[in-house]
Parts: sequence; structure tokens; C-alpha cells
Amino acid sequence: MFLALRDLRFARGRFALMGAVVALIAVLGVLLSGLAAGLADAGISGLRALPVTHLAFDEKATSEQFSRSTVDQDDWRAWSTAPGVKRAEPFGNTLTNAQVTQGAGKGEQVNLAVFGMAPDSSLAPRPSRGEGLEEGSGGIVITREIADLGVEVGDVLTADRSEVRLTVVGLVDETVSYGHIGVAYADLDTWRHLHYGLPGDLPEAARRQATAVALTLEPGADAAAVEKATATRADTKETAFGASPGYTAESSTMALIKGFLHAISALVVGAFFTVWTVQRKAEIALLKALGAPTGYVLRDALAQVVAVLVAATALGTAVGLALGSALTGKAPFSLSAPAVATSSGLLIALGTAGAAVAVRRITSVDPLTALGASR
Repeated sequence: MFLALRDLRFARGRFALMGAVVALIAVLGVLLSGLAAGLADAGISGLRALPVTHLAFDEKATSEQFSRSTVDQDDWRAWSTAPGVKRAEPFGNTLTNAQVTQGAGKGEQVNLAVFGMAPDSSLAPRPSRGEGLEEGSGGIVITREIADLGVEVGDVLTADRSEVRLTVVGLVDETVSYGHIGVAYADLDTWRHLHYGLPGDLPEAARRQATAVALTLEPGADAAAVEKATATRADTKETAFGASPGYTAESSTMALIKGFLHAISALVVGAFFTVWTVQRKAEIALLKALGAPTGYVLRDALAQVVAVLVAATALGTAVGLALGSALTGKAPFSLSAPAVATSSGLLIALGTAGAAVAVRRITSVDPLTALGASR
């Protein structure tokens, strides 16, 4: 009895080969999960870190909201007085290039994802080094991703074209980025100078504008009336992630690749056990002739499948985690326990499903085969 489990010992070579294939698929699953998480962090970690629940954009900006949306002072004031709104604050977002003109990294070109906010708002960063933002000071607080480029507290950067001078006054010791570019926090006036490319005094109209209204809403708050009155649209923070440059395309591409990987794993495991079941047809017929119920033989075969998948997936996941740890910091790669567990669980579940279709052939095996019915 226990034919399938005994096969694991007597056909070690074949099962080792199959296990190696499953382990390689598991390695790919871990690496793809880490790469997908790393790309997501590089694209939206700056937005994810904002202490808000919603962002209100111009209702005409239906895609790429951060580059197309403009709201004015009346909008965030209307939101701040609406029922169910805890906080409504102006938020600016723009991408710019700058050059270090004073400091150890003088001459270094730096890309900045500038987040504009009032220094006394809940959005303002709490630096681990240096000072916070001050209104109209031209100071910025940088994140670890920019600091890793050689920019330090006290350095002066000059924005391209507009010649706006930016003094690094603080550092947030976190790797936070937007659109694969390190985030720099600035007061709203500094952000407006960068966004409109205007040195000197700003026009009165520009002083009243921002990209969006950063909202913290109470559960169940009805925002429809304010949206209609202000011609804005409140999106959840998670929905706004899709407005980050390239985020939707990267996420869908990685999801498609992982989907194909899991489909291939089911097909490979199913094909292997289909051939293996056909080769064991005589032995299975003998078990049935001795009185083993079909259900028992099926459970025995599925136990063999699960044993191979669990052992190979565990080995492949361990190797994938080791490789992933070596990639951390050298590529947009981030290991997430839930993502790795999901990838490994899907590999086992889909592999078992593919094998279950294969071993279904056991139900059609005739016990008379063992007694020479073919002769």
C-alpha cells in the first residue's frame, strides 16, 4: 500500500528533477514579487506616506491628475468646512531637475519630485536631521534617496531654467520616492516657483493654486455636494496611486508576468504527473484488484503531489529570499512577507490543481488489467 508515497523513494531521480523545476519556478516567483513590490515603492511610496485618506483633483483631470490638475484656495476652504472632513490642506506636486551649486557635490545633477505643503500642516515632514520647512524660505527637506546621490543638509541646489535656489534645510531618513524619483518637501510658495518656472514674485493667481486638496475624511462622509460645488473629484489615496507616472503600466505588466508564471507551473506539474500516472497504470490496477477504493488511491497520489510541491517550493523560496536579499539596495527590489507567502501558496495550490486533473485518470483504471485482461 501507499504506492505513491513509496515512489518518492524508489524514483528519486525523476522526482528530484521535477522538484528542481518547481523550485526554479518558486525562485522566479519570489524575485518577481520582490521586483513588483520594489517598483511599486519606487513609484508611489511618497504618496503612500502622506497622512491622508483622499485627494481632491480638478474634475476635468481624468488621467495623470498630478500633472493636469489645478485647484485654488476657494476649493480647499470649501472642503475644510464640509461635514465629515477632518482636514483639507493644499498639496502641490511637480517634477523638476536641479544642480548642486554649493556643497560637496557641486555640479551634480539631481532629479526632484517636489511635494508642496504648508509648513504647519499635517503633511509637513518631521526631519531626523536639520530643520523643518518655513514659509517663503526657499528651503527643502530631502529624503534618503536624494541624500544617497551625495546631497547633504546645507547644500544649495539651483533648479533648471527657472534658476530658483533651493537650500537643503533638513533630511527625512526614509527612502521615499514618486515616479522613481526621490521626494523633496517644500513650502507652497517654493513649490509654485518650481511648478510655474517663475523666479521672483509670483502672480496673484499663482499664489492661490495647488495641484490637489489633501483630505482626511471621516468614515461614511458624503463628499458629493462639495465635489459638485467646487468642480473637484475626491479620489481615495489608493486610487490616486494610478496617477503616478508609469505605476499602472508597471503594475499590470508585473501582474501579467506573474499570472503566466503560475499558469505555466500548473501546466508543468500537471504534465509531469499525467505521464507518471500513465506509467503506473499497472500498479494502480493491482491496488484496485486487491480491494483499494478509488478514493484511497486518489488521496495517495495527491499526497505525493503535495509532498513534492511543498518541499520544492520551500527550497525555491529560501533560495529566492537569499538572492532577493542580495539585490536589495542595488535594484528596485523590496521583499514583502505577504507577497512571498502569496506567491508560494499559489504555486502549491495551482500545482496541486494541475496535478489533480492529471491523477483523475486513476478513476478510469480497470482492476482487471492486473489480472491480464489485455491478454
